[in-house]
Amino acid sequence: MIKFGPSGNSESFYAAGYSHTEDSAKFVKERGLDCFEYSFGRGVRMTDAKALSIGRAFADAGVEISVHAPYYINFANPEEENAEKSYNYVLESGRVLKLMGGKRCVFHSATQGKAERGEAVRLTEDRLKILFDRIYAAGLNDLYFCPETMGKLAQIGTLEEIVRFCKIDAVYLPAVDFGHLNAREQGSLKTVSDYKERLEYMISELGYERVKNFHVHFSKIQYSEKGEVRHLTFEDSVYGPDFAPLAKALKELKLEPYIVSESAGTQAEDAMEMKRVYEGTVL
Repeated sequence: MIKFGPSGNSESFYAAGYSHTEDSAKFVKERGLDCFEYSFGRGVRMTDAKALSIGRAFADAGVEISVHAPYYINFANPEEENAEKSYNYVLESGRVLKLMGGKRCVFHSATQGKAERGEAVRLTEDRLKILFDRIYAAGLNDLYFCPETMGKLAQIGTLEEIVRFCKIDAVYLPAVDFGHLNAREQGSLKTVSDYKERLEYMISELGYERVKNFHVHFSKIQYSEKGEVRHLTFEDSVYGPDFAPLAKALKELKLEPYIVSESAGTQAEDAMEMKRVYEGTVL
């Protein structure tokens, strides 16, 4: 079934007097939400005991947990030493995710740097082939590792690039950030057809079964000619994108992804709004 939830803790979580990640499970459940994404953005700094404690809290609440691997992963870095660090960031994120009882690890694939775009994409693809071997060797192939579409033009992560990476092996599941796509494409997502075009492309390339429960990040994002500038809230009326056309497209195509709100501070509230919109969408 389709799931909705926040990325990290919203301002209202702390305003309610909560402070621990274990509390996030109850907070999310009480708001009628179904999932939660924990970020290792600045590094995987969590004891195994803490991961198990978080896992028990989320299992008891019946809320699914995913993680976001460290932000500084870059599989297009020409230095092998840095590539090794990226492998380890993803694998350690997956290992701790498994202790938490989660199934999805989102990660940023690469930054173009000074390389030609095609060269950077090819190097990233080659490194992701090595990574999937290491995922299997580590016994983490019962998880999904989700390369994410990115919002800045200098980042590797167009929809086509992410689909290409996901063709390497079924352990890779697309993480489509529609705010990022809208930002890098200068406001391209406006209508149901805009969303359906991208979703149908994914289905044509990866097959319906793999795309049915893909991973989604959603927020409104300010952008410039270079792409993403900053995440906004659903109060924004300038940049978009709007969720309602996506809700209709998902229903028409019978897709049931895991939808994570990345709004700036109101992620729980905006996840609740997306769920209300989706449930009220009539075909």
